Amino acid sequence: MAAKKKPATFEQALEELEELVERLEAGDLPLEEALADFERGVKLTRECQQKLASAEQKVKVLMEESGSIRELPFDEDTGEEEET
Repeated sequence: MAAKKKPATFEQALEELEELVERLEAGDLPLEEALADFERGVKLTRECQQKLASAEQKVKVLMEESGSIRELPFDEDTGEEEET
């Protein structure tokens, strides 16, 4: 399988990752192709994590610049912020 070029956006990387997961879950790929898809999936996961971390840092900087910095814990189960 030829190496695919790096997606330009978070959304494109996430979409490609979802497609790879579907292919792998189907379970009908030859071993070599499944391994290549898995490897690509790991790279995409790292890309997405880096892009999210970068976006989070930008938000923090913007909030600090506006003088209204206040971090709230994030409830991962519901996707909502919790008031403390």
